Amino acid sequence: MTKMRFDLCVIGAGPSGYAAAMRALDLKKTVLLIEKNKIGGAGIQNGALSSKTWWELSREVVMQRKNFRRFNMQEPEVNFQEVKNEVLKAIAEKRTLLEEHLEMIHTRYNGLITFISGEAKIVTPNKVVVKNESGDTEYETENIVIATGSRPRMLPEIPVDETIILTSDGIEKLDKFPESMVIIGAGVIGCEYATIFSNFGKTKVNLIDKGDRILPFEDEDVVRIIEKNLEKNGVLIHRNAKLSQLKVENGRVRYTIEYKDGSKEDFNVEKALLSVGRVPNVENIWSKDVKIELDKNGFIVDDDTRTDVPNIYAIGDMTADIALVNIAELEGRHSVEKMFGMNPKPITYANISTIMFLNPEIAGVGLNEQQAREKGMNYRMASVDYSCISRAIAMRNTQGFVKIMVTDTDMDKLRIIGMRVIGEHASSAIQAISLLISMDRGIEELAELIHPHPSITEGIQECVRVMLNKSMLKPSVLRDIIVYKVCKNGEVMDIVF
Repeated sequence: MTKMRFDLCVIGAGPSGYAAAMRALDLKKTVLLIEKNKIGGAGIQNGALSSKTWWELSREVVMQRKNFRRFNMQEPEVNFQEVKNEVLKAIAEKRTLLEEHLEMIHTRYNGLITFISGEAKIVTPNKVVVKNESGDTEYETENIVIATGSRPRMLPEIPVDETIILTSDGIEKLDKFPESMVIIGAGVIGCEYATIFSNFGKTKVNLIDKGDRILPFEDEDVVRIIEKNLEKNGVLIHRNAKLSQLKVENGRVRYTIEYKDGSKEDFNVEKALLSVGRVPNVENIWSKDVKIELDKNGFIVDDDTRTDVPNIYAIGDMTADIALVNIAELEGRHSVEKMFGMNPKPITYANISTIMFLNPEIAGVGLNEQQAREKGMNYRMASVDYSCISRAIAMRNTQGFVKIMVTDTDMDKLRIIGMRVIGEHASSAIQAISLLISMDRGIEELAELIHPHPSITEGIQECVRVMLNKSMLKPSVLRDIIVYKVCKNGEVMDIVF
């Protein structure tokens, strides 16, 4: 029996689905929002908010340890349960905010949004069945948004039990700091957890990397700092290594790695963390009569959020675009504007701002040098070390740099193509650059813009002034900490004024 008809049915109340529902509310559309588990999805539980709270707390421990040593004071003991409780409090705070907001929205907007807990299935392009404790209920809808998110990718040869062998979903199930842990996968998530557990100083971390350096998609000068700090924290990076065997013996993890030269080595640790990416939750979302195309990796094929079924859209981790909370929310709003005829500009991913929560944090927007060279682009690059920036000196932490890349054209037509900042407060430095990239504006305004002093963003300004030959600190003198280079036809050369 059909219960109600809606303008839009959103399946999944994570970052993308919640954003889609709220944008439809702006347009006074009736919305059915369905969530199988908890509001907020992986953006809150076992994902972005959770891991970043762990990172922030681990970072505080590092700073406290540094300050106590500086003043010859005894370092405080870190209690795992207290740290874990703080993470759970953060998750509960955000989830409660969303739940209470949704309840008030339902009252304030005369029931435009209806929220239902249950498992949804698309049976036709205009009909959705929701299964929950009340049984099966059928709903009709003009449009559908699939926003069911993703889950950690598994490997068939690794028996994950979320107790001894974990994914990121199992971190909150721990009851103490492991004395040792191996992390399989040296991408962003694997490196984040290697940073977190090594920061607390309670866990000996091993990190398996199949290449000769971690984070292979990032520039070498950036990765060098991260690797140095991980190893300083006691992390053992298995470089050029392949996991040949992993099993549980006597409640511990025994694993064997094979190196490129054919040699093998055995290790024994308390826990293992599998971190090899995520896969979309597409199973049992639609019936066989609904023809939604998937690519070879199991992601929904979409054209600017629209699937090959005209009134069904897919957003967030369901598609092969960038899997970030801010992107998911953008796609949620965009899909609604598109389905209701607002004709928004197609989403561009060229000026997406990203942060990697490592030691130190890395913020980026646009291309990095490695990507520019792979594209065969000519560019100019200026880099200013944190030791030149007053705010970093005041914080007593000058590890890091600001790096800006521009097109290699006439000096009055330089356009920013990318930036990387690694160091304290890195994330505060990228938004202005993101805006300039999206507006296709030059760099001259940045050179004369009055930045707050002291601030990390002054490093951006000095990079720009280096390129315009008006810097306060001259690269010809400080060649180790202020760099100006040009890449032409794949060849990188120093520029010295």
